[in-house]
Amino acid sequence: MNRDLPPLEVKLWGDYACFTRPEMKVERVTYPVMTPSAARGALEAIFWRPQVAWRIEEIHILKPIAYASILRNEINDRQSQRTARGWARNGGGYDAADTDDQRNRTQRHTLALRDVSYVVRAQLELRDGVGDDIAKYRDQFRRRVARGQCFATPYLGCREFSASFGEPELGDGPIERSEDLGLMLLDIDYDPDRSGRGTPRFFRASLEHGVLRVPDRFAEVA
Repeated sequence: MNRDLPPLEVKLWGDYACFTRPEMKVERVTYPVMTPSAARGALEAIFWRPQVAWRIEEIHILKPIAYASILRNEINDRQSQRTARGWARNGGGYDAADTDDQRNRTQRHTLALRDVSYVVRAQLELRDGVGDDIAKYRDQFRRRVARGQCFATPYLGCREFSASFGEPELGDGPIERSEDLGLMLLDIDYDPDRSGRGTPRFFRASLEHGVLRVPDRFAEVA
């Protein structure tokens, strides 16, 4: 644990974001603010090492919460890599005049956030059994943020909504908004058998003067 060290900070922003509520089955409906699991995913896209893990402490909301409604045509079937290679060989995607293609399409609605900006404060912690010095990993993260380097492009909930990132600037303060956000997804506790199955964990979230504080441990599943 690094409780005596100040948290690391990174600013994330983008035109759109969608932190999908898991209780919504078909249509995507976003939480009003970034979730801890989305914040952790963005930090891992910037800096990841097998020796360390991220623990999110706070998420500061820098811009007023605003929504955007998006209606799109999507396909019902999950597409395989083999199918994608076939499209590439044939010079494109679906044939718009194909009857089977039309039956496979559907319109889905996404309620997303627009014009978002956050400052994420988190601790970088050594995993059990690792005897390294945490200071060197913290310095590596700071250098990557300052240079704009990342392992993969971070995104804001959905991969289609890419995020820009950088060091927080002077004057980046949270909005003046407080409210009870109800139950929010904290993370997913995946089964150790690597099957991909997992149990979602939730916590009672609240926004206090524009700051979402994240509990240390998983809350009970609601």
